[in-house]
Amino acid sequence: MPRLTKIYTRSGDEGNTSLGNRQRVAKNSARVEAYGTVDELNSLLGFSIAQKLTERLTKSLSAIQNELFHLGADLSYPEGDGKENKVPRIEQRHIDALEKLIDELNGELGPLENFILPGGSPGAASLQIARAVCRRAERNLVGLAENEQISPLAIAYLNRLSDALFVMSRYENLQKKVEEPLWDSRA
Repeated sequence: MPRLTKIYTRSGDEGNTSLGNRQRVAKNSARVEAYGTVDELNSLLGFSIAQKLTERLTKSLSAIQNELFHLGADLSYPEGDGKENKVPRIEQRHIDALEKLIDELNGELGPLENFILPGGSPGAASLQIARAVCRRAERNLVGLAENEQISPLAIAYLNRLSDALFVMSRYENLQKKVEEPLWDSRA
């Protein structure tokens, strides 16, 4: 585990930062944007947990937060460098766990008969915000992958996570006995 003894370094004051392999890049590079958005998503999950979600969701989201740190670590190393440094990575088992969670929660929900609007309980609304940021993170990774090699599991993980966050939001509303806000196509 890294030991942080000093929080500021001043090395980024001119708009550059170091990747995990110490390569200097602009703070607005596609790679930094990608792992920065993953960090933003992780922060939103922490905010969602603070909304007093059901215990089942809190437990799942705590595990997902650790997985997002794996993803951020993986993305901070250009492909090839992470393996030599034994950086944690997203694995197929993480995607499988998300699919299992989606299936379990969806089994307790009624069928989705209409589009729903983000909202409902505070916890469900925060999960919908996290879902939207997750989709942005996924788009950032797709853009990064057009020019640099990244793990294909990274994109699949975020795709599945956004689905999980949608289902979690619905589950949270169900558990809090808050009706899902439905889209009124005639409004």
